[in-house]
Amino acid sequence: MRVAISVREGAISSSTLLKRLRSGSRKNATYTAFREVGRVIRTAALLRYLSDAPLRRRVTAATNKVEAFNGFCQWLGFGDGGVIADNDPVEQEKAMKFNALLTNAVVFHNALDIAEIVRQLLEEGWEIDPEELAHISPYLTEHINRFGEHPTHELGIQPEAYDPKLDVDFTPLRDQDLTAAGFGQTA
Repeated sequence: MRVAISVREGAISSSTLLKRLRSGSRKNATYTAFREVGRVIRTAALLRYLSDAPLRRRVTAATNKVEAFNGFCQWLGFGDGGVIADNDPVEQEKAMKFNALLTNAVVFHNALDIAEIVRQLLEEGWEIDPEELAHISPYLTEHINRFGEHPTHELGIQPEAYDPKLDVDFTPLRDQDLTAAGFGQTA
């Protein structure tokens, strides 16, 4: 409390406080106090996680999505087994950005393909359940042939205009269903 009041009143600058905390000295009372506060916060968060089943489900769902995306990125970055062999930070950054660009382009392509298939199913009279639609992943790889033929004769063909409207009624979904599906958190 004293540190917070001191910073607020201007008695100590935030840079001075950070220097004290950065020292990591066990003799520094401020460092020791903040370390203990951090331990209390971490313990409270772990206890909340252990006692709250819906929170565990949300954390697990979010973690699975991140891991699926990372696996997808790694699968696309197939050159040299995904290893960045260059020690130049600029070249490393370029390799990571190119992989991110490629990943985003394939995810966008997959999302367009999924939307087109959903449109076709709707036109054929199929009923689309929004909960099932929420579980479709854009990290599809089965249709990608990384090492096959890549014809260039189609490069001059202009694609049809993209229609962003997808006529699916999402009103039956409750907030908790959207949260469980990874579309945000409820308050």
